[in-house]
Formats: sequence, structure tokens, C-alpha cells
Amino acid sequence: MALTNEEILAGLAELVNEETGIAADTVTADKSFTDDLDIDSISMMTIVVNAESKFDVEIPDSEVENLKTVQDAVSFIAAAQA
Repeated sequence: MALTNEEILAGLAELVNEETGIAADTVTADKSFTDDLDIDSISMMTIVVNAESKFDVEIPDSEVENLKTVQDAVSFIAAAQA
């Protein structure tokens, strides 16, 4: 069964917290990974790989650059699960 956007957001927040130490409750849908959360490309790739495993989806490298905000990632994962 596909997860809700809220469940995906919570899961992503956990992954961001594990990788960067940023408090999960500060990872909200409107945040930019680079501008607001200060996540570099190496950490972003780790988060993507972990998200692929956690949510059982494939996120092509060509798509990663389009995931600017947390909401972008939530939307992509939700669509990939469908």
C-alpha cells in the first residue's frame, strides 16, 4: 500500500536527520534541501539512496537535480509508488 504524503515526509525527515543531524521536525515540505537545510550533493546522494531503499522506489540520477525542495521529493516518491 502506498504511503501518504505525511508518512513520506516523516520518513524523509528521519533520513535527513540520520545523514545531517538536522532535527527531523525542522524538515518541512516547503524547505529547500540546499538553501534552507544546507545539504550538500554528497549528503543528498546518500539521502536519495536511503530513500530508495526505505520507500522501495527508484530515483534516477537525472531526477535528483529536480528535487529542489522536500515537497519535490515527497511528490516524486508518492508518484513512484503508484
